[in-house]
Amino acid sequence: MNGTARAPALPRPTDGMFKASPDASVPARTVPAMVETGVDPLPAYSATLPSTPEAVGDARRLVASALGAWGVGDARDAAELVVSELMANAVLHVARGAVRVTVALLGDRRVRVAVADRSRTCPAPCAAGRDQESGRGLEIVEALSGGRWGVDLLPQGKRVWATLGPAKAEPDE
Repeated sequence: MNGTARAPALPRPTDGMFKASPDASVPARTVPAMVETGVDPLPAYSATLPSTPEAVGDARRLVASALGAWGVGDARDAAELVVSELMANAVLHVARGAVRVTVALLGDRRVRVAVADRSRTCPAPCAAGRDQESGRGLEIVEALSGGRWGVDLLPQGKRVWATLGPAKAEPDE
């Protein structure tokens, strides 16, 4: 070995964890992969899934698989709930098509969960009434991420993301 650090190997989806889209118009790229997520390559799982309620479970399994591979199981419940809420927003507010789900290891036991879709309409928290069954998703994301969530506008849509895990320590001044 030449001294360069290697990213951890990712498990193969051999258990049918991901399934092809029933809609032939949706791209069927649903295999976890290492991706470049910024200036430096960071380990990440990413999958294109149909924008359907059934795909929410696939997104949760993707997140669980990534966190298990990285040994960050303590963030699993929060990350699965966050990806469920972000996927639910995409399913409700994007007419048809596919979404891109990514979970990246940021270091220091922090992970970023993101869902990208083709809509450029940014999500906004709303005041849900006591008897309403929906409308609390972004409040949940806000609480679980400690306010570390946001929206990146993309040329053909947006990416909604949340960072989970311990807050990054500020350098001493």
